[in-house]
Amino acid sequence: MAQHGHHVASSQKALMLEMKSLQDEPVEGFKITLVDESDMYNWEVAIFGPPNTHYEGGYFKARIKFPVDYPYSPPSFRFLTKMWHPNIYENGDVCISILHPPVDDPQSGELPSERWNPTQNVRTILLSVISLLNEPNTFSPANVDASVMYRKWRDSKGKDREYIEIIRKQVLATKAEAERDGVKVPVTLDEYCVRTQVPPTDDGSNLLYDDYYDDEELEDEDDDEDNNEDCFYDEDDSGTEDS
Repeated sequence: MAQHGHHVASSQKALMLEMKSLQDEPVEGFKITLVDESDMYNWEVAIFGPPNTHYEGGYFKARIKFPVDYPYSPPSFRFLTKMWHPNIYENGDVCISILHPPVDDPQSGELPSERWNPTQNVRTILLSVISLLNEPNTFSPANVDASVMYRKWRDSKGKDREYIEIIRKQVLATKAEAERDGVKVPVTLDEYCVRTQVPPTDDGSNLLYDDYYDDEELEDEDDDEDNNEDCFYDEDDSGTEDS
């Protein structure tokens, strides 16, 4: 019991520090809140679709659930908003290496170094999720149909538009949710990149993060899919649609 209490105390402290850091220096395109003020282990995430991508103008909600031995074990990340994506299960669970425990599993095709370790944090998870949205990994997908459709779009150089049309419909469907929540979704790069709650500086130059969504950069990464996350299609998960 004492060991459990120690884990709870240290993980709560770690999560409080992370929450403060994310409020002081937000990750662009994300809004983080607690689901319940009295529970540090459940976070609600609002994700704004990055401008100049197919997700532009989108408002996607997700939950991060932390284990009591965080940061030694990874949290889980589940979308509440319906997402059509090769690496997101029907129930919204995100399949990404960084959220897998660091066990040596040759079957997975993942290196232990790509998996979770205690130096990772919420900031690195958020950046990985945004990167995954723009650059799906199709080697071992969580949603096989979405993966096949994405490959068709990619291989046809955009002529086969089925994948993109579904995403655009999902983005449009999030507008009503944003209105209900009273949220203004950023649509220009300037709005998207502004870091709120940071005191203005003389020239404002350090108010922007690097542009993670530069198109050339994304094209360069196209050949680098194995940096992305491997997931195995799990028959058990395919029927769970509780989102």
